[in-house]
This record gives sequence, structure tokens and C-alpha cells, in this order.
Amino acid sequence: MVVGLLLIGGCSTAPTVNSLAVANPQPVEHYIIGPGDSLEIFVRDNPTLTTTVPVRPDGRVSIPLVQSMVAAGKTPEELAGDLEKELSRYIRDPLVTVIVKGFVGAYSQQVRVVGQAVTPRAVPYRSGMTVLDVMIDVGGLTKFAAGNSAKIIRHLPEGNDQTIPVRLGELMNGAIKYNEVMRPGDVLIIPQSLF
Repeated sequence: MVVGLLLIGGCSTAPTVNSLAVANPQPVEHYIIGPGDSLEIFVRDNPTLTTTVPVRPDGRVSIPLVQSMVAAGKTPEELAGDLEKELSRYIRDPLVTVIVKGFVGAYSQQVRVVGQAVTPRAVPYRSGMTVLDVMIDVGGLTKFAAGNSAKIIRHLPEGNDQTIPVRLGELMNGAIKYNEVMRPGDVLIIPQSLF
């Protein structure tokens, strides 16, 4: 009987990584298209319609047969669906794929850096982005920066702002404990040293 139980127990399998992932799904972040993005629009079996286009400042794109369509604020999948619907007026069962080649992102999906960074600018938000990632993107601090007086301004859903102090000087010297996680829409302000 003991041998029978061991055989039955040996036939059972441990949960696989895939079954564990289904049991504990991670939130999926979707990229939101913004003005300035570069999109590759691929239309299956129609090479004359396949093209790479910029998203204009008004948030629209134009491709052959579709003069103007809003792209900003949509995911690539949503834009592909809208293009399929519009192209179906001219082509039987179009299949469209939208690939973001050069990304800037919607304004709400950017992290803006102002003040004493080497190249202050807006940085496209990436999932898991930290202050250190942002500082690498903007080239670090200038020699006039008061890095330990920096702060993140975060717009909260309730409509008010949260100020988070950041010790950039210490972070840039290796104190990883000051490496804050960024959120889309954050503004990092780096003041100038007074002396």
C-alpha cells in the first residue's frame, strides 16, 4: 500500500511557472501613443499601405486611404483596430499591426526634469522607472546643482499635488536607498546651489 501511495504521489506534478502566473497575474501596463511618436503601420498583404509615420502635434496620423485619424491617447492595439475598421471600406478583411518605433508618449506618460540637470527635458515613462534611470537619461547633475534639495512633484488623482524630497547628490554618489520609484506625469525639480 505504501508503494502504491508513493507511485501515485510521484505522478502528481508541481505547479508550473505558467500556472503560478495565472494564479497571481501582474498588472499589465499599456503604452499610450503621444504626439512625436514614430509609428510603423503594417497592413498584411498590402505593401503599398505599409508605412512609417510620425504622430503629428495635433495627435493625428495619415496613411494611404486614411487621410487623418486620431492616434494620441490610444494604445497601438486600439489604433490598429480603428485603422482596420477604416480600411475595411476599401480592402477586404484588413489586418493592421501598429509598432511604436520611436516613442515620446502622451504628456501624462512622461517624466519631466527641470532645473540643474545636464539636459533637462521630458523623458518617456517606462515601467519600473526610478529617479536614477531618469538621471541617466538626462546626463546627471550640473556642477551648480543642489542635488540634495531636489524634489518630485506628483499629481494625485484627487487633484492635489504631493511633494517628495529626493537626495539626488547622495544618490548620484552611490546611496541607492534614495532611489525613488517614478510614476507617469511626475516632475523632478533640481534647484541651483546658492553658493
